[in-house]
Amino acid sequence: MTQTTIANYGSWRSPISSDLIVSNTIGLSAVKFDGNDIYWLENRPSEGGRSVIVKLNDDGKIEDITPKPFNVRSRVHEYGGGAFFIHERIIYFTNYSDQRLYVQKKGETPQPLTAESSLRYADFSFDKIRNRLICVAEDHSNLNSPPTPNSEGVQNGKIEPENKLVTIDLITGEVKTLVNGADFYSSPRISPDNSQLAWLSWQHPNMPWDSTELYLADIQPDGSLTNVELVAGGKNESVCQPEFSPNGILYFSCDRRNWWNIYRREKKGEVISLYALDAEFGYPHWVFGESVYGFADEDTIICTYTQDGISHLASLHTRNKSLTNLNISFTNIAYLQVKNNNILFTGGSPTQPLGVIKINIATGETKIIKSSSDLDIDKGYLSQPLQIEFPTSNGKTAFAWYYPPQNKDFSATEEELPPLLVKSHGGPTAATTALYNLRIQYWTSRGFALVDVNYGGSTGYGREYRQRLNQNWGIVDVEDCINVAKYLVKQGKVDENKLAISGGSAGGYTTLAALTFYDTFKAGASYYGVSDLEALAQDTHKFESRYLDNLIGKYPEEKAIYQNRSPINHIDKLSCPVAFFQGLEDKIVPPNQAEMMVKALENKRIKTIYVTFPDEQHGFRKSENIKRALDGEFQFYALIFNYEIG
Repeated sequence: MTQTTIANYGSWRSPISSDLIVSNTIGLSAVKFDGNDIYWLENRPSEGGRSVIVKLNDDGKIEDITPKPFNVRSRVHEYGGGAFFIHERIIYFTNYSDQRLYVQKKGETPQPLTAESSLRYADFSFDKIRNRLICVAEDHSNLNSPPTPNSEGVQNGKIEPENKLVTIDLITGEVKTLVNGADFYSSPRISPDNSQLAWLSWQHPNMPWDSTELYLADIQPDGSLTNVELVAGGKNESVCQPEFSPNGILYFSCDRRNWWNIYRREKKGEVISLYALDAEFGYPHWVFGESVYGFADEDTIICTYTQDGISHLASLHTRNKSLTNLNISFTNIAYLQVKNNNILFTGGSPTQPLGVIKINIATGETKIIKSSSDLDIDKGYLSQPLQIEFPTSNGKTAFAWYYPPQNKDFSATEEELPPLLVKSHGGPTAATTALYNLRIQYWTSRGFALVDVNYGGSTGYGREYRQRLNQNWGIVDVEDCINVAKYLVKQGKVDENKLAISGGSAGGYTTLAALTFYDTFKAGASYYGVSDLEALAQDTHKFESRYLDNLIGKYPEEKAIYQNRSPINHIDKLSCPVAFFQGLEDKIVPPNQAEMMVKALENKRIKTIYVTFPDEQHGFRKSENIKRALDGEFQFYALIFNYEIG
């Protein structure tokens, strides 16, 4: 038996370095079938965060399809997604730098299809009869005009871009508006015989997980739409992923019974549930192009659902309405596709890096086509997460993933307890999952305990849980993060004098609010976090410009609430060290949010660091920046908690 070295928690030497993480880890998403071919998108920190379309060839070899310097990334809603489409080996993609749509034929370099303009494109469907794409477009051409009393699309005194569904002629590149009038659109889907189009839309102040509407229309020979029908959705109903079956029947996921379950539109317009389960067969629509189900045939849907924080893969029979779970080792599944008796998705588990996964439905044969990390790390350095349900305010419970310190080479004395880092995810309407994550293991292998919190408002636990945050952002999320720390202290698992909290974006706001309005934590780190809710309401992009109406209250009518919950207005209450990490090109949470807070802390002579990244937006994509932020946060806590780092 190997003897471990006794050393203080937080000072353990770990082989999981920031250099190792950024040099050997890529992002994987947007898997697609095209005939028998398989494609996916790779985000590469080592290439400045460039996103590249990659293909698995018939000979089993993997090749890059997108040449440098092209970067496959849409900026619709700023968060993007749904940036490429493939039909018979012809690829159409949005290029990040100019947001034009490009076409790339086999063996050729990409050529621009659309003209230079202020349009951005995402989420494509192919109309083969009329040789056109139908997609979501975001038009920014009117933003330079000053608002007038008659201006449309004005929010908080600013003109917003126009969102719509458009057609793109694949010969001429001509763009025509097909559907407009709503604030937002997504998921245009064409029936197999090209006779019908389904799509989603929603209006301010709703976010797509609050209220969406699903429409169905007939496509006329000239390409116009008639007989528009509202199929589902409304004030208290969210719909996602409309999809036509091979026979042209419209299916979709809807949360009308609290959980996103799968429904079907019958021929007479009636909507029926396929299978009622207290689980999520859906997702919060932050990005385009996500998918939780596909058709193996007319009678069989292959789907993934989330229950108790874990993804499951299942077969849903559309006639007898029965659900059969498929035995797999993956606990996190996304971007599910089904084609020719094969299932394709991105999947991983706490001990298995995210990968592009292919499963044969008939044989069950599973193949990992590409892994997000080729690192072979000894499991003795990997912490195994435990899902905990802990008591919180108002007699409720909330959820989190707890990672204890783990390093096979080190241990601490029996009387010492580890420091705790509480992670508050962004969104705030999002969720954290138990997935192989070396950025978490970076902390636990150095002797930190870490708890990743799915506070009230997180997705994956039903609509009611998701709506706990309505009117209560800055209260419920903060209390849940505090209560999970107190719960772990009471359990004797962590040191109550060495509690830290960290989060990005909305999680950065939760972090700053917890540090400002409570004294539970001794230090914290905000990644592009919100400090001034008023500033956020007045200066953010269209997708989230009315998000706070539901999370906090109407602005400016309820201005006082915004001011009361903004950490920047209560700097006198903040008396512990804080680190700030900020991209200077961030349009979602502009740099002035961090700069106001940093200045106020410096004036109070409270220890703070402000690390800026001139070439980053909302979230860090470049390897050198990811490394600098991760190491900077660890060194900051080491200084605060007086740890020696080797």
